[in-house]
Amino acid sequence: MTRCAEARQTICEYGRRAVELGLVLGTSGNLSVRTGDLVAVTPAGVALDALTPEMCPVVDLDGYLVEGELQPSSETPLHLAIYHSTFAQAVCHTHSTFATVVATTRTELPAVHYNALQLGGTVRVAEYATYGTPELAEHVRTAMEGKSAALMANHGGVTIGATLAQAFEASRLLEWLCEVYVRGLGVGEPVVLTPEQLDAVVERSLNPPVFPRR
Repeated sequence: MTRCAEARQTICEYGRRAVELGLVLGTSGNLSVRTGDLVAVTPAGVALDALTPEMCPVVDLDGYLVEGELQPSSETPLHLAIYHSTFAQAVCHTHSTFATVVATTRTELPAVHYNALQLGGTVRVAEYATYGTPELAEHVRTAMEGKSAALMANHGGVTIGATLAQAFEASRLLEWLCEVYVRGLGVGEPVVLTPEQLDAVVERSLNPPVFPRR
C-alpha cells in the first residue's frame, strides 16, 4: 500500500469539488499533497472531476516520478518550489474567473475586506512566465513569501495549507475576495483597509468579547 494512498484519494475528492464550484475548467488547475518526502499530484491532461486515486502520480521532492503510470502535472515544479520554501503540506492551483481577472490587470489584490488577513493580507501577483517553467515557479515562490496565497499574472491563483482542505478553502476565499474587488470597481474605487484597521481586527480576534451569563 503506497504511503500516499490517502493523499491520492483526497486529491480526487477536492478535484471534483473544484470543478463543481467552478474553480477550474476542463483540465486546467492542479492539486498536490505532501506526505513526508513524497508528493502526490494531479496528472497532466486529465480533468479533475475524472480522477481516480491510481491516476495520481507520486514524485519525490526533486521531481522524480516514483509511483504511477501517468505523467505529473506540468505545474509540478511550481508545487515543489512551494514545498521547498514554505510550511505547506498541500497546494491548490486554480483558474477561477475573478482571480484570473484580477491577475490580468493588477499587481496585487489589496485588502478590501478583513478576511484578506486569512491569506496574509494583500495578495501579490507573481510576474508572468510560461506555465510549467522554473521561471514561473520562482516568481510564485517570491510572491508567496509570508503569504498563503498568490495570484499568477494572466494565469490564475495558488494557495497553500497544512491540509488540502485548508488550501482549498483558501482558494475559495481568494476567489471571493477577487470577486468583491472586481464588483466594487464597477461601482467605484474600493476603499482599502489601513494597516491600523487590520491590526484592530487581529487584536479583536485575539481578544473576543465575553458575554456574561444571567
